Amino acid sequence: MPASIHDFDVQSITGQTLKMSDCAGRVLLIVNTASKCGFTPQFEGLEQLWKEFGDRGLTVIGFPSNQFGAQDPGSNGEIAEFCQLNYGVSFPMMAKVDVNGADAHPLWQWLKSQKKGLLGTEMIKWNFTKFLVGKDGQVIERYAPNDEPAKLRKDIEKALKA
Repeated sequence: MPASIHDFDVQSITGQTLKMSDCAGRVLLIVNTASKCGFTPQFEGLEQLWKEFGDRGLTVIGFPSNQFGAQDPGSNGEIAEFCQLNYGVSFPMMAKVDVNGADAHPLWQWLKSQKKGLLGTEMIKWNFTKFLVGKDGQVIERYAPNDEPAKLRKDIEKALKA
């Protein structure tokens, strides 16, 4: 079992490898996203957090997933274009992944094992589940899809000061 998020590599939406170890010393907000979901307007709040705290050490990272109601059916290129065009997303977006099931990306398997959801379940329930990860690569908190990004501000500030 990996010791921290820094033990993973992920693929960006444009096909480049991102070594999560390159994020050591930064606070991360990891989110499974979708382009056609009732929570999709949260992209705006996530972008706001990225702009507000990015210079202070926060990195927001979006992982599109099509596992919930087929709400992100497009290609990686189409998803990237949608996010930028409709929400001005400039934070890093990764390639589309599964977050549940046998084909779940190893990073998501690890995140879920580190911070369980409601009633102790590991499964991601819907799009826009969020994980706050400390500078040390350990999961601090897990947030539900309906937790608005702005409500995470105090936890982010605390993690940045740690």
